[in-house]
Amino acid sequence: MSARVLLLRGINVGGKNKVPMADLRALLTDLGHTGVSTHLNSGNAIFTPASTTATNETLTVEAEQSVKDRLGLDIGCLVVTHDDLTALIAANPLPEAESEPSRFLVTFLSGPVDRTLFAAIDPTTHLPDRFAAGERAIYQWSPEGVRNSKLTHTYLAKKLNVRVATARNWNTVLALRDKSA
Repeated sequence: MSARVLLLRGINVGGKNKVPMADLRALLTDLGHTGVSTHLNSGNAIFTPASTTATNETLTVEAEQSVKDRLGLDIGCLVVTHDDLTALIAANPLPEAESEPSRFLVTFLSGPVDRTLFAAIDPTTHLPDRFAAGERAIYQWSPEGVRNSKLTHTYLAKKLNVRVATARNWNTVLALRDKSA
């Protein structure tokens, strides 16, 4: 059975939505998942599901409900597979951004990118940032730094009409792929 990666949105940022990684590991272990580990302090967990038939969607719902029940936080979660990450990396439409991995983000989305809604986002209003759509992700290169960008996960979720959007820098995406192998 292949490992999955759980991405929690907006935790441990600016002192809000604090989730100690030990608590996240314990939560997943108590759900029966095995091989649980975390990466960084920003809501990334790698685990092998308790059920061989569990889908990303059912694991996402389970994680969101458990975080709410156990930690008292109503936050969005996403679950992806190693294969999802490998495909996302291979499909990178902004390969030149890989040389600046801390300024290169992937925003994971809870649903597929609606191409009509994506086309309505005017790229000239976000310069010097460059961005492109994947199947269920937005790739974003912010040469002046991601802190100055208006292309936040909240903005993208609203513009693309998805329930959850959560961003990770390129280094983190690569590490999660490697750790979930």
